[in-house]
Amino acid sequence: MFSSEHLKGITPFLATADAGSFTKAAERLHLSSSAVSKSVARLEERLGVMLFERSTRRLKLSDAGRAYYATCKRVLQELADAEDVLAEHATELAGKVRLGVPASYGRLRVMPALLQLCAQYPRLQPSIAFSDRFVDLFEERIDIAVRIGAPSHWPAALGQMHLGDERLIFCAAPAYLARHGRPMSIADLERHDCIAYGRGDGSPMPWLYADEHGGQLEYRVAAPRMTVGDAEARTAAVLAGLGVAQLATWLVEEHLATGAIVEVLPAFATPGLPLYLAWPLARQLTPKTGALLQELRQRLTIS
Repeated sequence: MFSSEHLKGITPFLATADAGSFTKAAERLHLSSSAVSKSVARLEERLGVMLFERSTRRLKLSDAGRAYYATCKRVLQELADAEDVLAEHATELAGKVRLGVPASYGRLRVMPALLQLCAQYPRLQPSIAFSDRFVDLFEERIDIAVRIGAPSHWPAALGQMHLGDERLIFCAAPAYLARHGRPMSIADLERHDCIAYGRGDGSPMPWLYADEHGGQLEYRVAAPRMTVGDAEARTAAVLAGLGVAQLATWLVEEHLATGAIVEVLPAFATPGLPLYLAWPLARQLTPKTGALLQELRQRLTIS
């Protein structure tokens, strides 16, 4: 049966593991070194295992100590999460929330929305992870994620909210078009410098374009002027006048508005990947998460 005895020694143990010595742990806890050492020793005696491998230079967690450390950290985090949930009932958008967002879309679209929300709700404390890799929401304790693209079947444990589909357009800088002319058909792209999106192995991804029946066809760039595996870097290449690229409108909206980039071949623009908000259903839709989902949907939905 659980009792208060189970909690004794955990704080000195964690502090010692993090600091690597009883002395440094004692300084952090404002205790004497002997008090910390005795507390850890009593914990080891109660558990019946050695949590540390002791040497004259440094303490090192034993195998049992590493396992116990991970468990203690997880339990304390869950307690902190529980306290956050209770606080949310008083103020919906307050407390810590962890978000996972694609790198470029996160910087250009999600971050401005979050800055507005932080100004509106001063007690909101978002932690934002930027990554283009597929993020496991459960493994990385993500409360809300933005996904570009969707699996063929969503896991039953995930909730999802469709924000719309990105729109892919062909575009170039006015200076490039002044030198090379404006393409009038897909076939004209063969005589233009093309800036392609590169896969992990460096090979260019084909471009999609709309056919006359509303379907999609592929155009394979035979000899790209440049192959770039980053969306913002491709935009920079277009701005520098290096060629024609196919880009999502969310990447270039501001540049289209100022005229720094112009759309070409508008008849061949086509929908791109779908955008979603996703969240773990198992972690209960708290008032904070639910309110934040609605706020993000209002700001990120593609009209």
